[in-house]
Amino acid sequence: MLSVLANRTYRHLFAAQVVALVGTGLLTVALGLLAYRLAGTDAGAVLGTALAIKMVAYVLVAPVAQAFVGRLPRRAFLVATDLVRAAVALALPFVDQVWQVYVLIAVLQSASAAFTPTFQATIPDVLPEERDYTRALSLSRLAYDLENLLSPMLAAALLMVVDFHVLFAGTVLGFLGSAALVLSVRLPASKPLERQGGVFERTTRGLRIYLATPRLCGLLAINFAVAAAGAMVLVNTVVIVQALLHRPQDDVALALGLFGGGSMLAALALPRVLDRLPDRAVMIPAAALLGVVLLGFAEEAWRGGIGWLVLLECWLVLGIGYSAAQTPTGRLLRRSAAPEDRPALFAAQFALSHAAWLITYPLAGWLGAKAGMPATLAVLGSIPLAAVAAALFLWPADDPEVVEHAHIDLDPSHPHLRTTHGIRHAHPFVIDDLHRHWPSGRHG
Repeated sequence: MLSVLANRTYRHLFAAQVVALVGTGLLTVALGLLAYRLAGTDAGAVLGTALAIKMVAYVLVAPVAQAFVGRLPRRAFLVATDLVRAAVALALPFVDQVWQVYVLIAVLQSASAAFTPTFQATIPDVLPEERDYTRALSLSRLAYDLENLLSPMLAAALLMVVDFHVLFAGTVLGFLGSAALVLSVRLPASKPLERQGGVFERTTRGLRIYLATPRLCGLLAINFAVAAAGAMVLVNTVVIVQALLHRPQDDVALALGLFGGGSMLAALALPRVLDRLPDRAVMIPAAALLGVVLLGFAEEAWRGGIGWLVLLECWLVLGIGYSAAQTPTGRLLRRSAAPEDRPALFAAQFALSHAAWLITYPLAGWLGAKAGMPATLAVLGSIPLAAVAAALFLWPADDPEVVEHAHIDLDPSHPHLRTTHGIRHAHPFVIDDLHRHWPSGRHG
């Protein structure tokens, strides 16, 4: 897996991702403490609102930003968004009103919504070989999991000797470090868009490609499976451990650590697995595993109550399924669009996947509070199984890259037909201006 780090450009980009993630992890801790200073016992409501603002920004801003990114130098755009995030983190320690937190979080998360899909769409251009790109995806998943484990530990260590405001300085340094590392390499230029079109056409292009591609419609269903399981873990672990099992705070970290550990185990194993199996054969069973584990836990909870060891076992397996279901996503996006359309498609995935979280986050919290944990486990466990049924229907088992199709509406002298030798031909098929619909019989 580490062989891809021999590529200097990717090595610097991966380092940029890591330092930005560490900064973001410190920000998460600092923001919680800031919310408590400003709102006291209402800090949970402040953080919940901030999280909702984050998700709304991700859903709405990413596609709009990508409508204009193709017209801007890629490296300059990434550096500029990092600098905006650093400026917001620098301002956060000085706020004294809750509404100021909301405004700054909206700006910061809007910058992140513009940065992340552009960054993700750059990696396939840096690592064009699928084998290398697969390993980069697993490294990225591993970086996210390590951040979830290590950033709280780093924050705790710093808080032993400094005030929480210093954590914001760590966030600023993380974003500035990311900007410097991006600036230190020459990135492949974005392929110029031959079409222009209006803002609406450019904003919705990624979404239209996404929804017209069968494998990506299946991915949309899997997004909901991942979000349902992730929301159950992230929202309700503290409730289960402390309110229901009456265990100490350290055990919350242990349970979440096992979930992250399972995710890391899957990320380490996936490159070899994906060398042998297609994405569909990995992602759909992994999504099904999420539902089976949650429903099994629900049955156990109804019969004998929630047990500590059962919780740990379930969270470990959920981490494995969570990572296996979503890590190959970049491979699907990479082969489902022409290079010039990748930023728009990555932005569409970014928005749609976070729309799923925007639904499942409050669902997990509301059900947990109103219906009890066994019912919550059952409902959130049913979502992945329904998603798997949808993915099996929408994403054909026979899903080749090269698809035979015909252009009955094109003039025989059209350059595309001259290049591909005839009205009926076969080539790697993606949705674009010449191929607006998937060939019949390939969807469902």
